[in-house]
Amino acid sequence: MSESIPPSTRFVELPGPFPFKRGGALEGAMLAYETWGELSPARDNAILILPGLSPNAHAAANAGNPEPGWWEAMLGPGKPIDTDRWFVVCVNPLGSCKGSTGAASVNPGTGQPYRLDFPDLSIEDGARAARHLLQALGIDCLASVIGNSMGGMSALALLLQFPGIARSHVNVSGSARALPFSIAIRSLQREAIRLDPNWNQGHYDDHAYPENGMRIARKLGVVTYRSAMEWDGRFGRVRLDSECREDDPFGLEFEVERYLEGHARRFVRTFDPNCYLYLSRSMDWFDAAEYGGGDVMKALAGIRLERALAIGVHTDILFPLQQQEQVADGLRAGGADSEFMALESPQGHDAFLVDIERFGPAIGGFLGKL
Repeated sequence: MSESIPPSTRFVELPGPFPFKRGGALEGAMLAYETWGELSPARDNAILILPGLSPNAHAAANAGNPEPGWWEAMLGPGKPIDTDRWFVVCVNPLGSCKGSTGAASVNPGTGQPYRLDFPDLSIEDGARAARHLLQALGIDCLASVIGNSMGGMSALALLLQFPGIARSHVNVSGSARALPFSIAIRSLQREAIRLDPNWNQGHYDDHAYPENGMRIARKLGVVTYRSAMEWDGRFGRVRLDSECREDDPFGLEFEVERYLEGHARRFVRTFDPNCYLYLSRSMDWFDAAEYGGGDVMKALAGIRLERALAIGVHTDILFPLQQQEQVADGLRAGGADSEFMALESPQGHDAFLVDIERFGPAIGGFLGKL
């Protein structure tokens, strides 16, 4: 039910029992990661990449795997995140199904998948797991921590829990807390999965799999990852040829519908539904205000960094620009040389994955000044 793990992926075992913020603990839990470049003798050139909900740890091709990664254009020799200079570590989030321990992993206590016996997952749990990985690699202080989308939340959780763990931070289309709109979308995605009869309270298999629930959840997500401007530019009102339509009076009729259907079908068997539920909910729960007595800005101002950059795009409806501006302002209040950058990309929340012409110079320029 999940894609194979890239051959270049490595693993670190978390100390057990590994406690979770909301209770429960894991024994023998693993965190998947990959690396690029060389760690300097002073161990001061490390960059940690914390990705969004669905990527694996293979952000780019490396010595162990020449296959392109999900951020291939951004990471590598001479690229914006220049591995000739930086030692880069990318982790697969705790709770995922792409190498790190999650709800689809085998519970050593029962010999069966955790399913819904997996502890309630918080963003902070993933951040603490990432910190353990850094310790295992002998890295006390990062040159920078880069967080994309959910990873932007994870990066802030890391900085809030472990003062001094990084000299700088790049928050890419992330936020310090979930807004009602994004909570509502993710709630609908989770409901679509849970209402699929094949979900069966988390007890599904390859033969009885909640495919329809996952399809709808993914479609909802993809609609919010891009912008109305891009949907119009790519598809307009183009209709399918009559022979392409299913024999269904309410079936697929427009090209955009076929795109969403194809995208969803490619996704559903590569990501475990229970893992999706746990990671999605962890984003809704995260609120940096918990570290500032209920005040987000106070919490952010408590983070001590030398430099920071928060980047977003005008067309992002899932993590709108005011959230990145809030991060930049809060870190500046804490004494960081902090910049907010609003990009004009038409590609919405997913722009950081595809609009490298805009994001590359922004991130590369920031790192070049460190």
